[in-house]
Amino acid sequence: MQIRYVILICAMAAICVAETDRPQVSDTALEDALNDKRFIQRQLKCALGEAPCDPIGKRLKTLAPLVLRGACPQCTPQETKQIQRTLSYVQRNFPQQWTKIVRQYSG
Repeated sequence: MQIRYVILICAMAAICVAETDRPQVSDTALEDALNDKRFIQRQLKCALGEAPCDPIGKRLKTLAPLVLRGACPQCTPQETKQIQRTLSYVQRNFPQQWTKIVRQYSG
């Protein structure tokens, strides 16, 4: 298990936020975010405490422990699917950062 983007871990792009009135992230928007390497690297550095966080990064840091444990009670089924897709992407494309994130957040 690794989480590079989560980054959008939850994409890593505000995929999973605690408020119930949150806007949905379309699959197209998620795909665009996953294709933006600079955005992903910025979120990963935030998650690892190596750079300042934007609102998405702050959200990811909050939810990373939940997601890494396989539970996001605030997430809808669509968000859960998007999170799984994001985690898979990060594991494949950013294995070193994924290992660091797992180590940092899974404990």
